[in-house]
Amino acid sequence: MASRSDLWRLLIRLIGPALLVVVVWRLDDKAALWRTVKDADALLLGFALLLNVPVVHLKVVRWRELLEGRGYRYPLGRSYAAVLSSLYLGMLTPGRVGDVLRVQYVKHEIQVPYAEGLAVTVMDRFCDLYVLAAVVALGTVHFATALDSNLVYVSWVSVAIAALAPSLFLFKGPAELLGRVLGRLTDRWHTSLSALLEALRALIGKAVVVAIPLTVASFAINYLQGWIIALAMGIELSFLDVASLLATTSLLGLMPISVSGVGVRELFLALVFPALGLLAAQGVAFGLLVFLCNYLVIVIAGFVAWQVSPPPFDARDAPAQ
Repeated sequence: MASRSDLWRLLIRLIGPALLVVVVWRLDDKAALWRTVKDADALLLGFALLLNVPVVHLKVVRWRELLEGRGYRYPLGRSYAAVLSSLYLGMLTPGRVGDVLRVQYVKHEIQVPYAEGLAVTVMDRFCDLYVLAAVVALGTVHFATALDSNLVYVSWVSVAIAALAPSLFLFKGPAELLGRVLGRLTDRWHTSLSALLEALRALIGKAVVVAIPLTVASFAINYLQGWIIALAMGIELSFLDVASLLATTSLLGLMPISVSGVGVRELFLALVFPALGLLAAQGVAFGLLVFLCNYLVIVIAGFVAWQVSPPPFDARDAPAQ
């Protein structure tokens, strides 16, 4: 049963790459794709790569601020190891679930209870979701006349889900109902959920007020990277165009059918670029270069961090894992 389950999970994750293969196969001018990538300005791409440094730093600072909001101080160097390692695993798992790996670091090194550590990481992700939903909403309005009606519908549904999903945990009601259901199964689940919700809701206030601007700054640099990539490719897109496109692809990339949005991102861009007077091949090339500069480099950095400072697991963690 376990082997069959693992196989199904693997097949689901391969849907995204399969979409990429189909998109490339159906391009009218495949040579234009490779020509666009090959002719991109290497110097500008290098600058876009370097901007990952402030992006990661802002993520580290945000996580530390949320931890301090619950009364825990974690060294800056160790925070980099935890965040980079979790980004590495998160970008290789659908929905970025690897981000919860940070809980393991602070549990072992500064004795943060699992419920507290998980609450901080969940709030960290909620900040991303809220800012992402806001930018996607702005982008959907911005591209209202250019997008196909089906794409507009998908965008608004994604915004609604991203905006409403966190409220199930942040406000009393739905989560408590889930807790009562779990309580009938086992007291341990009920107790754990109650502790998580208490810690999560306690973060609403000063910690989130600090975390949201850091999130906005991180996203702005991400979109600046995208704008520079478009500039390197000779594609005339405004900063708002790029922000709208990348925000939507990031939100769609959270679906558990891909790794780091591969395939989903390129499919969306291949559909949208012709509506903007550009080639579908340019959209696919843009998506691939964004993956290289904004995702793959961080995966490599996270892999190195994992090797230098692997997550602290031991036999006592078996139930938590």
